[in-house]
Amino acid sequence: MSHPESTTIRDTIRSVLHRARPDDGARLDDATVDELVDEAERSLYSGATEEELYDAVIQVLTARIERDPAYKRIAAGVFRQRYYREVIGEDLDGFDLDCAYRETFVENVRRGVERDILDERLVERFDLDALAKSLVPDRDERFEYMALDTLYQRYFLKTADDERLELPQAFWMRVAMGLALDEDDPQARATEFYEVLSKLEFTPSSPTLFHSGTTHPQLSSCYLTTIPDDLEGIFEAYKSHAQLSKWSGGLGNDWTNVRAAGSLISSTGVESTGTVPFLRISNDVTAAINRSGKRRGAACGYLEPWHLDFPEFLDLKRNTGDERRRTPDMNTAAWIPDLFVKRVREGGEWTLFSPDEVPELHETYGQEFEETYREYERRADAGELRQYERVDAADLWRKTLTRLFETGHPWITFKDPCNVRSPQDHEGVVHSSNLCTEITLNTSQDEHAVCNLGSVNLATHVVDGELDREYLADTVETAMRMLDNVVDLCFYPTDEAEASNLRHRPVGLGTMGFHEALIEVDVPMASERAVELANRWQEFVSYHAILHSSKLAKERGAYPSYEGSKWDRGLLPQDTVDLLEAERGVEIPTDREETLDWFVVREHVDEHGMRNSNTMAIAPTATISTINGTTPSIEPLYSNLYVKSNMSGDFTVINDHLVDDLRERDLWDDEMVDRIKYHDGSIQAIDAIPEEIRERHRSAFEIDPRHQLRLTAARGTWIDQSVSHNVFFPSTDGSLLDDVYRTAWKLGLKTTYYLRTLGASQVEKSTLDMAEYGKTQHREAATDGGDRDDLCRVEDPTCDACQ
Repeated sequence: MSHPESTTIRDTIRSVLHRARPDDGARLDDATVDELVDEAERSLYSGATEEELYDAVIQVLTARIERDPAYKRIAAGVFRQRYYREVIGEDLDGFDLDCAYRETFVENVRRGVERDILDERLVERFDLDALAKSLVPDRDERFEYMALDTLYQRYFLKTADDERLELPQAFWMRVAMGLALDEDDPQARATEFYEVLSKLEFTPSSPTLFHSGTTHPQLSSCYLTTIPDDLEGIFEAYKSHAQLSKWSGGLGNDWTNVRAAGSLISSTGVESTGTVPFLRISNDVTAAINRSGKRRGAACGYLEPWHLDFPEFLDLKRNTGDERRRTPDMNTAAWIPDLFVKRVREGGEWTLFSPDEVPELHETYGQEFEETYREYERRADAGELRQYERVDAADLWRKTLTRLFETGHPWITFKDPCNVRSPQDHEGVVHSSNLCTEITLNTSQDEHAVCNLGSVNLATHVVDGELDREYLADTVETAMRMLDNVVDLCFYPTDEAEASNLRHRPVGLGTMGFHEALIEVDVPMASERAVELANRWQEFVSYHAILHSSKLAKERGAYPSYEGSKWDRGLLPQDTVDLLEAERGVEIPTDREETLDWFVVREHVDEHGMRNSNTMAIAPTATISTINGTTPSIEPLYSNLYVKSNMSGDFTVINDHLVDDLRERDLWDDEMVDRIKYHDGSIQAIDAIPEEIRERHRSAFEIDPRHQLRLTAARGTWIDQSVSHNVFFPSTDGSLLDDVYRTAWKLGLKTTYYLRTLGASQVEKSTLDMAEYGKTQHREAATDGGDRDDLCRVEDPTCDACQ
């Protein structure tokens, strides 16, 4: 492209647009190009820089996305032109661009090694020229504008002076090479991994994308720690917290072991200040760390509800009260035993203790916990305990849900399902989950649990209206190999993390694009058919994840702590639902029927063991689903039209599938866009749209949250860890909120994540098709689809820590 000073600005803009035009020229005819040129030129001035010109063109294109999703791809085309020029150093196209693309890959890998950014083995173990020939530059066109901008801002490697080193396909190849370093044939494996990554079939978590192949390959996503009950141990925990955060880890910290306020400290004879002041310090450590220079520090503190400090713990996220007893920069979660829920259900009392007087409660679960807890209640009645307090269980539950509704915290997680169903029950107790509530691993003072995550994109595996199972099985096989490699290649910030990860080798294969895949197979998420597909699809993923972990055990050996595990005892995830049902003495109403040849998996595990103690966990995938251009995790589409805000900027998001459906019926025009904007992305009140389309495109707040829990319970049958499940609650009715979380417990869910509610400033415009929710609030209309904060979906800046 000519520099703006050597030709007219209009000609330059027109050239940029013509080169960004889709191959079919769809919806970018000459008249439209003229309009875009006029708009872009109005925001420029004589002598504008090339960067300003590109920005102006992208701005006018993205402003039209809400009218036509094609502009996402056209804006991406403009972005690519600018970025190619930045990395390659000149403006090229066609054959010249293809050659330069490949040459730049080789040159920049070598430059990255020289600058001590990339591992020197990348030039020692690989034939870079051969890998360059394997690149498929055309796959850059799979990225929408928001994906490219996110990759540019946070993922593509750069030097200390901001020189970019990676074009998009070079980025995927660098990740693939980094994960293949220890393979017997790293060249072949890197090519295999690249194919899966670049076709958006499987994407590892953000830390893996950030650091694979670098000199400090911190590839793991999540860390779980237990805080000991002594001053030296607490401050050692802060040190570990800082080190783990520094290298991009998201943290889940178990605080239940720390004695309560008012308990005696034997060495000084004074009373303890309890957990809250120490949690405030943890908050400040979290806020101080900028993870790898790419994301803010992120942590979640867990506490069991029998802890005497639990009522104060519930107030940590309030924006009133003593700020020294608040944690605005970290998350909180309640680690709830079944006995507490049973006491709530029966209207009973609940006793709060200090853990220094009841140490066994922290290390027990299920029936053993219940027996021990009752014994401590008897001892309290007999005057044998210094500190305890009796409260009404329902009142404490009500306060927990009230704070959850007010502040989004504490998240509700369930101790007993996580432990009873854990494959590693022979190794101790699961004391908490992680930052995003999908990891359920054992922790102790000597072990920091680690998990290594990545997600299969279900939507890319839908072919001709059906999920292609053979295709998906192949992807799962490669994904499990890549995740297992993370364990050995990872740079560990603490010795406790390294010891734990090498001993247990847990990984968490997740899924994303579930709702998009449902749309492509023409199944509404609010239907019973969706529950069946959630069950069957996850059964299939589970079958192959477990089978291929066992095949890796045959090739590489079982994980060191395998002996005595549930795997070793012949128990697979689906078998453990019955164990939980028996342990709690309450029916769990889920379908556990096996529809695949599981005897093949059982025989293979019995003969060869497992390579990984844990194999599956479904993370939020907030950012990697953006990169993939699909719906996040297992969640419903947030809205059919909204503005998404994340650390890379604000982006208009529109449901392409809805637009296609409406176009087929000649229903998509400016008036329809305005009607959808008036209803803040909802189409349920627009009678002109056929009912089958309205059902297919129900969004998050238009599907009963209890139905969404059933979907997760169905898939949870087959998962050995957990699911990060956001609860979308379109009401203010406390009794309904209570029923949602009681339903989660009854269905045997292990964990839930955020409670998402609608903005307080919204006014009622229409009602959902859920009569019992009565007055349903909807967002106020905005004239341009993005002026109001409550119209935006603000992506939690912490949740992409574990995907």
